Amino acid sequence: MSERPYTLVAELTYRCPLRCVYCSNPINYAEQRDGLSTEDWTRVFREAEELGVVQLNLSGGEPLLRDDLDALVRAGAEIDLYTNLITSGLPLDRARLATLREAGLSSVQLSFQDAEAESAERIAGRVSFEQKLEVAAWVKELHLPLTLNFVLHRQNLDRVEEIVAMAEQLGAERLELANTQYLAWALVNRDALLPTKEQLDTARDAAARARARLKGQMEVLFVLPDYFSDVPKACMHGWGRQYVVVAPDGVAMPCHLARSIPGLHFENVREQSLGAIWESSGVFNAFRGEAWMADPCKSCDRRTIDYGGCRCQAFALTGNAAATDPACKLSPDHGLIETAREQVEREPLVSLGLRYRGPGARR
Repeated sequence: MSERPYTLVAELTYRCPLRCVYCSNPINYAEQRDGLSTEDWTRVFREAEELGVVQLNLSGGEPLLRDDLDALVRAGAEIDLYTNLITSGLPLDRARLATLREAGLSSVQLSFQDAEAESAERIAGRVSFEQKLEVAAWVKELHLPLTLNFVLHRQNLDRVEEIVAMAEQLGAERLELANTQYLAWALVNRDALLPTKEQLDTARDAAARARARLKGQMEVLFVLPDYFSDVPKACMHGWGRQYVVVAPDGVAMPCHLARSIPGLHFENVREQSLGAIWESSGVFNAFRGEAWMADPCKSCDRRTIDYGGCRCQAFALTGNAAATDPACKLSPDHGLIETAREQVEREPLVSLGLRYRGPGARR
């Protein structure tokens, strides 16, 4: 196997104090428990580095809920992994953040749900906005690089200019304006989250102006949603090419939601080395390369650019993980995307009911 992973996404826990309506954790996350000890994760980090990984993303859920987070940060730093904390900022105080920095933390990616408190807290399902502002200030005081991540959708897309202004005020080095990918909880809430084309075009123009104005000062990234593109994105830079995700129970996957695809057999790092799983497991090889492709992907010039798009999205919309991603205009199922867009254009922009992340959640 010539491919080597660049990034390990360590999903330390699915526990989280927030209940975000677009959460990328599995719908059945409550059925899965934290199964890896500090020693297990430390070994996985070493095995990842041996595979070629240089970046470690400590994610969740909320990684701050792990009592051993400082030890895990130290374990990554000791083998020279660039260790990035992906966090909601809850629960955190300045002293603990300082401890994480001393342990070797490289950077912080802090999530926000909106630039306005009431909207942000409605989307997150919890009072949290002021705490997040404090965390951002602590990150800067401790001289850690700060990325702000805003997941964009119908209910906050009109405030990109305010979001950019807030990122400037907080001194972020990087701003991710990541339009929602409609899987997991976001797919459940798609009717309330999918924007209109006019909303999206206005937001994209605002982001482009900000990117030009802030060049050299702050990186502004605007990720176009799959539903408004004629070609799919290279999800995770291709299945089993650059990313490896390890879930809280130890299952290794090519992406966060691979377990949503039935019929795949997943290996656990408690039973096999990460290297053996990466090289030989059926799940990593299921959609790696081009052999699995059928037309139109098989004969498309973009097959080595987008690698067939998102397998989880293909399954979620068509029931067939090997189908052409419906985001592609060449997909026989592209009408599913077009119908969803047309429905949004017909509906008034009102706040629809939201299903919050959580066991037994209701609209």
